[in-house]
Amino acid sequence: MAKIVSYISESFEELKSNMTWPVWAEVQKLTIVVAIFSVLFALATWGVDEFFAKALAGFFNWIKA
Repeated sequence: MAKIVSYISESFEELKSNMTWPVWAEVQKLTIVVAIFSVLFALATWGVDEFFAKALAGFFNWIKA
């Protein structure tokens, strides 16, 4: 248990003293970029899902007819 506490303590010390944190404006800009790409990826996934759903429905209707 002492090793876990030591690891966590050293990790926090590393974050406080040795990390170079980005400025707030850069964080905001990158957050917007990530949000835009997330929405675009979600829309692309939805589009592919809709395409295959309609293609499979058409295929099964064709087989049934």
